[in-house]
Amino acid sequence: MKLFDCPHCGHRLYFENAQCLNCSSLVLYDPERACFVLCGGDAVPCGNADECACNWRAEPGRIFCRACALNQWIPDLSVEGNRRRWIRVEAAKKRAVYSLLAFGLPVAPKAGPQDEAGLAFDFLADPIGGGPGGERILTGHDNGRITLNVAEADSAERERRRVEMGENYRTLLGHFRHELGHYYWDRLIRDDPERLSGFRALFGDERVDYEQALKAHYAKGAPPDWEQRHISAYAASHPWEDWAETWAHHLHITDTLEMVHALNFPLGRLETVEANDLPPGDTGGHPLREPAEPDPPPEPFERILARWLVLSEASNSINRCMGLPDLYPFVISEMTAQKLAFVHQLLTDLPKTNGTIREQATAL
Repeated sequence: MKLFDCPHCGHRLYFENAQCLNCSSLVLYDPERACFVLCGGDAVPCGNADECACNWRAEPGRIFCRACALNQWIPDLSVEGNRRRWIRVEAAKKRAVYSLLAFGLPVAPKAGPQDEAGLAFDFLADPIGGGPGGERILTGHDNGRITLNVAEADSAERERRRVEMGENYRTLLGHFRHELGHYYWDRLIRDDPERLSGFRALFGDERVDYEQALKAHYAKGAPPDWEQRHISAYAASHPWEDWAETWAHHLHITDTLEMVHALNFPLGRLETVEANDLPPGDTGGHPLREPAEPDPPPEPFERILARWLVLSEASNSINRCMGLPDLYPFVISEMTAQKLAFVHQLLTDLPKTNGTIREQATAL
């Protein structure tokens, strides 16, 4: 994630801003240009601006912005608290969509029920009273449709589920990145023999029965040595889940490092040494080039990971000083690093289909 500038006065803006605090200008985020624009004229607010505090520009000639156009179901707003939950869900979803666009990934709404390539979001709540048999809405992915239980927007409920599931980390943004990993496995790997072969060599054979694998995982738990091969215990349940967890962590890492660089926050001696070693035109893996400049060669993931290890150690230590849980409570083994590098190579090999924003975010 970057920092942004007010198009009127140049004052700093953050991704969630809808108004400049310095000059009071109303602003909109333009996903095609990856910057803020002044509200007015051709820059029309998304139709959800007053519904869920959306601060994105509506697509030309359309009601909704590029992110809100992906929604198929939203929570029942007549239920107390659901609008607040939806606002939190949308804020996390837009951060996830930002990363997708930055990497030049295809992001388009479903054209209909049979459209397998399109993407859709359903934000639903458990039936009042639990429904027949105590049914609950489960967060998941199915053929391009990502469902999220809006109860996850309540911190206390999400923490209860995190403890119940024995997880180190559980956030709305993490949910989106994980489920999007499943979606892009279908889009980028499933039908590409070379990528599929590389995937199986690292993650395993996805043809193993998925339902049985999950049942075994919930009944027996992860194997004792899972940390040597997986980023999380859940990743050990099936190659698809290993991929989705690894994909999500790659987005955690690259998005956070982008913000660190935007804040001009050096990562100790490592940052100083690397800055002297960078080839001409290389930004150290951060999207700060002007769109007209030629693309530098993609940065090796090993260097990105080295910066991440410095940052995660520092942030975890700071949290402990404040009596808080670790910000990044994970261990990246050699095997997990190879899997993260596989995701990174796949993303850096993508064709530049998103114009300016892709050019600005290359080589993360």
